[in-house]
Amino acid sequence: MDKGKKLTFLTAFTVILSVFIAISCSLETSGIEPYYITGSAEERQNLIELFNLLKAEEPGSKDEFAVIREIANSFARQKDYERLIHFLSAKTINNPADPYNGYYFLMIAYANIQQESEPIAALYFDLIINNYPDLFINDESIHLVCLRFLIDQNNKPERQVWYYRELISRFPEKIDLGTAYFMLGQACERVGDWNGAIEAYTNYLPYTGTIIPGFPLADQHARHQVDFSRSQKDWTFESLPALRSAVESALDTNNARRLMQYQAKANFFARSWEQVETDDIGMTRFNLAQFMYNNRIRYAPSLDASSNATEAFLRTTGWAYSLNTWYLYFRKIYFPQDPEIHGRWEWAGIYYGEKF
Repeated sequence: MDKGKKLTFLTAFTVILSVFIAISCSLETSGIEPYYITGSAEERQNLIELFNLLKAEEPGSKDEFAVIREIANSFARQKDYERLIHFLSAKTINNPADPYNGYYFLMIAYANIQQESEPIAALYFDLIINNYPDLFINDESIHLVCLRFLIDQNNKPERQVWYYRELISRFPEKIDLGTAYFMLGQACERVGDWNGAIEAYTNYLPYTGTIIPGFPLADQHARHQVDFSRSQKDWTFESLPALRSAVESALDTNNARRLMQYQAKANFFARSWEQVETDDIGMTRFNLAQFMYNNRIRYAPSLDASSNATEAFLRTTGWAYSLNTWYLYFRKIYFPQDPEIHGRWEWAGIYYGEKF
C-alpha cells in the first residue's frame, strides 16, 4: 500500500473509531443497555435516540407504545429477531399490567415465525387470545390475527371448534362466513359433536356456492347431512340382507308403490356412472311405476363383486328407459348422532347403464 492510500485508510479508520467511542460514551452516560444498540452507524444513532425518548415516556402510555413499537420495528428491519424477542420479553416481564402487552407478545410471535419456530409462536397466539384484551392496531384486531394463524397451524379438532366459533361470533364481518361455518361443521364431526355439526352445516346452507379449497363437494356434504338429520328415516333396514330381500320382493311382484317406500327420502340420487355427484337427478321427481309398467324387471342372483361392508350394488334389467340396465345402490348409514339409525342400511340411489 502506497503512502497516500495508507494515510486515507488511517484517516477513515480514525473517524469510524471516533464515532464508536462517542456512541459508547453516550451509552455509558445515558444508562442505555449497549446490547440493544446495533446495526449501521445510522441505525445505532437512531436506536440511541429512541431509547432516550423511551426513558421520558409514561409507562403504559400511547406515546411509550409508539416508541417501543418503533424500536421493535428497527430490530425487525435488521432481521435481528433475537434482540427483538429479548427487548419485548423484558418489557412484558417488567410491566405485567401494561395494556399493550398483547401486542408485544404478537410481535414476539412474529419474530418466532421468522425464525421458523411456528410451534412457539402458536403458544404466544394462544396466550394472547386467552389472557389479554383485544387491541386494534391500524384497524386490525390482534385477536383476529391470532385466530387466523392458529386455524392454519393447529389441526387439533377440539381447538379448531373453539377457534371457528370465536371467529364466527366475534368477527362475522371480517371473515368468509360460508367457509367458517363449513369448517366448523367438519371440526365438530371430528370430535363427535354431531348436533354441533348439523347446526354448523345448517348455517352454511345460505352460503351455498362458497369455494372451499380441498372440499369440492362442500355444498352436497352439508345439504346431505342437514336433509338426513331432518328426515323421518323410516325407509331404513336393520341389515343389507333385509333391505335386499324387500327390494327383490317388490320387483318380483312388480309393485312400484312398495318399491318407492324403500327408496331413501333424503339424498336419493339417480345418475349415470360418468356423472359426478353435483349432477344428481332426484328420483323423487318422477314415478317409478312408469318405468315398471308392462315390464318384467329382473335382478342378478347375487350382489355385484365390487360390493363391500359399507356399500353394495344390485344389477337389474328390463326398465322402460333408454338405458334399461340399472344398478341399485345400497349404503350403510353413517349417522353417529342417532345410535338407532347408525349402521342401518338404505337404498340410496341408482346408477344407469353398465359398469365400466
